[in-house]
Amino acid sequence: MARSRGAPVHDEQYPIILGVYSLQQDAMVGIGGTASQQRQVTYWYARKLDAATCEVQPLNVHHVPSGIRKNMEELEFLRNYMPEPMYYKNHTVPALASLHRKLVEGEACLAELRLDDAEKAFIKALMIDDLNVPANFGLGEVYAEKKDAARLRKVLNVLMGSDEAFLMEHRVRFNKFGISLRKNGHFDDSLRFYHKALECREDEHLHFNIARVHFDKGDTGACVQHLTKALAMRPDFTEAQRFLTFCGGQACPGV
Repeated sequence: MARSRGAPVHDEQYPIILGVYSLQQDAMVGIGGTASQQRQVTYWYARKLDAATCEVQPLNVHHVPSGIRKNMEELEFLRNYMPEPMYYKNHTVPALASLHRKLVEGEACLAELRLDDAEKAFIKALMIDDLNVPANFGLGEVYAEKKDAARLRKVLNVLMGSDEAFLMEHRVRFNKFGISLRKNGHFDDSLRFYHKALECREDEHLHFNIARVHFDKGDTGACVQHLTKALAMRPDFTEAQRFLTFCGGQACPGV
């Protein structure tokens, strides 16, 4: 539960969970002579990203954070947002715990290739938060394993429209999903996914993964091109150098 205003739940490292906070704003309701000003209250999940920056994310109808995150200076946050420790304890904590259990169940079933059970667990998680990134990654991996291209594409479209899906905090799940796409033969979907990630950040591992997809597609030229880009970014990338040698290519000058 959240402590006093601005107080973190733990002090080990950022981001620090602050809990649920409310924002009160005046809004005009009605038209013309029936218009009146009313105070509206919304609830937000707050985290402290560093010593000077806080992040807020709206709560959905199930009391869990979902939707676009907003960063602001700590002073602005403290001036406008009020702590709601009881709301956090009574509503958000139980909802997040339920969501977490469903995600853990889904991942366990997926690891054992109990795909129908994994699908059910991830769908239940998405009923709590339809934008949840790990649940969408998990469900997408289920459909990749099932070779269900239609449903896979729907999940992929959700992920492609989510900037949060490409944040560093989801890197492990992100990489697992991309590898699953490639190993199950969804090459074009895999390339689409990785190139979207490149729009968010240049990364030598992304170029390496793209090279793997092109190799499996039989396009050695594109494979060598992306391996060379990976090595240009990180000359000591041993796996990329070995792969490039295997493909019969040579690193460009300076690599």
